[in-house]
Amino acid sequence: MPRTKKKNGRGGQHGNVQPFSDEDASIETLSHCSSFSDNTSVADEGGEANEDAAQEDFQFKLKGFIDSTVDKSAKTRQGALDGLKTAMATRILYEFISERRMTITDSIERCLKKGKGEEQRAAASLACLLCIQLGSGIESEEVFKTLKPIFKNILADGSANIQARQAVATSLGLCTLVAEDDILDVQATMECFENLFTRSYARRDGTCPTINPQTSQLHTNALLSWALLLTICSSTQLKDILCRHLSKLPSLLDSDDVNMRIAAGETIALLFELARDMDSDFEFDDWEALCDKLSALATDCNKHRAKTDKRKQRSVFRDILKAVEEGDFQSESIRFGTERMTIDSWVRKRTYDAFREFVGSGMNYHLQANEFIRDVFELGPPMLVDSATMKAMKISRFERHLHNSAAFKARTKARSKFRDKRVDVGEF
Repeated sequence: MPRTKKKNGRGGQHGNVQPFSDEDASIETLSHCSSFSDNTSVADEGGEANEDAAQEDFQFKLKGFIDSTVDKSAKTRQGALDGLKTAMATRILYEFISERRMTITDSIERCLKKGKGEEQRAAASLACLLCIQLGSGIESEEVFKTLKPIFKNILADGSANIQARQAVATSLGLCTLVAEDDILDVQATMECFENLFTRSYARRDGTCPTINPQTSQLHTNALLSWALLLTICSSTQLKDILCRHLSKLPSLLDSDDVNMRIAAGETIALLFELARDMDSDFEFDDWEALCDKLSALATDCNKHRAKTDKRKQRSVFRDILKAVEEGDFQSESIRFGTERMTIDSWVRKRTYDAFREFVGSGMNYHLQANEFIRDVFELGPPMLVDSATMKAMKISRFERHLHNSAAFKARTKARSKFRDKRVDVGEF
């Protein structure tokens, strides 16, 4: 997917460090990575000298994590990968990472090939965060060109660790969105995902295949990554996809896995949105049957399903039903710093959810400072806010408590008024 080549951040000078010992790796990960999300200016506390010292110390630790990714101990490698993940999720490290991107890529490649289970999962996630840090450009393309064949081999290998395959299914989707520059290669990657989740489609006789929970999660991850790449497909590709998949996707709504049902429902809503964007008069032959099935899921009271699953499912499928029936979307406002962003479409929701899955609590920080993510969500260049303005915006703990209390009361009253009274009927 051709994109503007941009740089996303700032770095600094770097120190040298010896690899961590087996014992130190987990300690460093726990004790130091927890501080990566602290965005308070060090200059306010100790001046510019302290800021420089803190920056050097931080980069010293990052160098230690990078060196430790090739340690003989699996525990040390795991700790190093987790440390780098936490740092990349909560800081903008473009210059530091750009200079070492191939070293980090080699480490990820080694961990994916020789590691097991959790180590492979961590390496796959780190690959995604590395591409997010580098943004859409030549550097991330080089990284992805190295890792893509390994991702696809793991994904297609039925004998590979199932957790590794699940992680790769998610990472490959977002890495493709960020770093793939050829739409034909995007299409080829989508076919890899189709080869997985279509195995959960109903058979020709209408029966659903029996799939274990771990494999179902793999298929769910593949479906969500496939849906993510739908957002960048051309109209010609979308028309072909609608013909091949829209009539079959509703069969996934009968899955025993609540996550698969929700993923299928959201993908159907996304396809309807994209189809109506191309043709406002778009019609689906089995529209009434689909709406009946979505309505049943939005009011599901089956006793054999867990209460928490049903509550989660009902909430989501009410929105999906509105999307299919009326073309509506329940908008959501995201506040970060002095700015707000509105999630006003299924396309934007799928994209936002995909990034948030990797950066987690650091999403607001990336929305503020990561030029690539801001470009994806059309937020413009990062806003520069001085410390005085930030202090003026802060409210006291007591004021925050009063605000939260008022919001809680209002929310409770609203939920009491509109809560589904059938939630606990017959569920003892």
